Amino acid sequence: MPKYKIILFDLDGTLSDPKIGITKSVQYALKRMGINEPDIDKLECFIGPPLQVSFTEYYNFDQTSSKTAIDFYRERFKDKGIFENELYRGIPELLNSLKEQQYTLVVATSKPTVYAEQILKYFKIDQYFDLVVGSHLDGTRSSKTEIINFILDRFHDHKKDHFVMIGDREHDLIGAHNAGIDSIGVQYGFGSYDELQSCKPTYLAKSIEDIKTIFSSEKLEKV
Repeated sequence: MPKYKIILFDLDGTLSDPKIGITKSVQYALKRMGINEPDIDKLECFIGPPLQVSFTEYYNFDQTSSKTAIDFYRERFKDKGIFENELYRGIPELLNSLKEQQYTLVVATSKPTVYAEQILKYFKIDQYFDLVVGSHLDGTRSSKTEIINFILDRFHDHKKDHFVMIGDREHDLIGAHNAGIDSIGVQYGFGSYDELQSCKPTYLAKSIEDIKTIFSSEKLEKV
């Protein structure tokens, strides 16, 4: 069994449930772009991927329109949406347990680093993480592959089998695969079972308790 040393956590849908803040901010941005979407459930697809990818994929925005929509999104998100968020039950206990076992914890998110750091401080879990890596506000370094590779470079004295990426969407698992590290797909977030399974993660975790099992004994059956 691999002996992990550095655990990468996605933020949205893995550490916290950001549905209200993200979907209402997307709804606001779409309205400013002349599109009315009253059902925020239809906007869950925006949770996880980089915003520019989602606005392009789901609303056919070109690069210029996507940038404008992201600016509108941030108008609402930076002051209100960022706090319309809640930790999944058991996350602080999980993080505390992992630190007691001397794992190095890192946040790997497509959300801009400045927002991710603010959220971690708001929930008072920032002390558990040795590093927080997200995208830049200008939209660069937004893919999970880029983010994970950046983290690997920061810990260049470690082998790749020392790392594992935990996330709830295909982008997390694909990024881990592209970077050559193991992955854990969590089923309590926003990615479907089929989405996660199709990416062939090293493990699938139905719950936070399953994540604890992996790192306490590493006996949870691999996918």
